[in-house]
Amino acid sequence: MTLNNHFGVIYLYKLIYIKRLNGGIMRKLSKLLLALSFVVSVTSSAFAVTVASWGGAYTDSQKQGYGDPTAAALGIDINWVDYSGGLSEIKAQKEAGAITWDIIDVFAFDTINGCDEGIFVKFDFDKDFPAAPDGTPASKDFFAPMPSECAVGNILYSWNYAFDTRAFDGKEPKTIQDFFNTKKFPGKRAIYKSALTNLEIALAADGVNMGKGGGLLYRKLEEEGGVDRAMNKIKELCTDPNGGCVFWSAGAQPPELLVAGEVVMATGWNGRFFNAEVGEGAPIKQVWHGQGLDYEYFALVKGGPDEANAKKALAMMTNTEMLAGSAKYIAYAPYRLSSLEIIKANEPWYKDGKTEMMPQMPTAPANTKKYFLVDPFYWADNGTEIGEKWEAMKAGL
Repeated sequence: MTLNNHFGVIYLYKLIYIKRLNGGIMRKLSKLLLALSFVVSVTSSAFAVTVASWGGAYTDSQKQGYGDPTAAALGIDINWVDYSGGLSEIKAQKEAGAITWDIIDVFAFDTINGCDEGIFVKFDFDKDFPAAPDGTPASKDFFAPMPSECAVGNILYSWNYAFDTRAFDGKEPKTIQDFFNTKKFPGKRAIYKSALTNLEIALAADGVNMGKGGGLLYRKLEEEGGVDRAMNKIKELCTDPNGGCVFWSAGAQPPELLVAGEVVMATGWNGRFFNAEVGEGAPIKQVWHGQGLDYEYFALVKGGPDEANAKKALAMMTNTEMLAGSAKYIAYAPYRLSSLEIIKANEPWYKDGKTEMMPQMPTAPANTKKYFLVDPFYWADNGTEIGEKWEAMKAGL
């Protein structure tokens, strides 16, 4: 919302309050002002698209990688605002009749709920999004299918693990089984505070075949005793005299714990590990075997202030070339498969001009020999019950 529009809304609220005191005279005036404020809103945003995202280095990578180039190509302004996730803010805007966002960076389940509730626009995917440079339809060029008709893939990031390169006299853990092998690799591990992704890697380390994209892991978790089996594997690690667990909650903690020597291995997000290793020279190394791939999507707000330009901008920001551009600034994989070909053909791709990014891409062929796609449906259906069992397990350690 522009500054003028902001003060206009405040003024309108004051007039509505006066209306209650003065009766019918103000009723017509307040309706007139409401109409005028709508005109101001539409006029002030006619050539600007507003994107709500998560802020920090992530939004910077979006803005520099494809936001600014798209704005220049289309001759429009693209403004980026920070938000804290979920649908509550856009719902409030809709209910107030004052929508100020055009595009939102969202989790998978938010695209489903927002689609069902009519908040987001449904796409005709191969019509609304361009094909890959070789002609592959957009629907076949994304790493995984969209979770709803209102979603278009943005990036994929990894829940993987890293280790302290000083810890094992030159030996290197290479598999998810090694993360749990305290005899060969003694020392404490840092793991996420909640059950999410911990159960999946525990079953994989316990010998469960992942299947393509981790489907067999979730099938096992659905079976009777599957969750207990996974939690027992975690409990065994945390209570092992040669191991032990430190629970992390903030993304900055895993590399910090490794550098400080408080743990020898840590699960975490690949972007954080990359920044520590490449950006700060930290003595850590990532392991991709057994990684969990998670996702971010864009959704187009129905009835947003500049829906037509927003749709054009979204189609361009998610084309092959533009999505590849984000990987110049952050170690998250563009959702399009064809974007990887651009990165590979133009190495070193990172903004420093010397770091090759294909080895850092979670979806690179070398990094996806054993992986699982985090299943939002499983966690939506079972997260509360599992969370209670998880906290009880932790309390008993």
